[in-house]
Amino acid sequence: MRFSKVDRQRAHEAMTRAGVETLARRLYGELSSGEKRRFLLARALVHEPQALLLDEPTTALDFPSGFAFLRIVRELIRSGHGVLWVTHHPAEIPPETERVILLKQGRIFADGPPRKVLTSPILSGLYELPLRVSWSRGFCQVAGENDE
Repeated sequence: MRFSKVDRQRAHEAMTRAGVETLARRLYGELSSGEKRRFLLARALVHEPQALLLDEPTTALDFPSGFAFLRIVRELIRSGHGVLWVTHHPAEIPPETERVILLKQGRIFADGPPRKVLTSPILSGLYELPLRVSWSRGFCQVAGENDE
């Protein structure tokens, strides 16, 4: 398969946005899980999508890799990309998120702006656990109600 100069330029720009430009010459199988996730994100960005569907994108990533992935996604959101982020962990939801939809047993349990939906009563009902929600720098933090 032959790639045009424009194709190569798009690929380089996408890899730069995803923070994997230094990995261009490495084999995919040699990459870490975090590098693979960022590489796959770059592959999607080559097509200049208006929106991205990310299904549990930080699952099984170590903290630095998950944080790096989140940082890239936050920049994409700020630059106008739509992102549908599927997660079981409210603390992963980017602060730039405008709407949260919580599902329970395949049905909508709650829907609205993050600070209206990600509350102690709503998350306690969703997970059927007594939970306490707090906010730090735009991120939702969840703890057990009796945790110190």
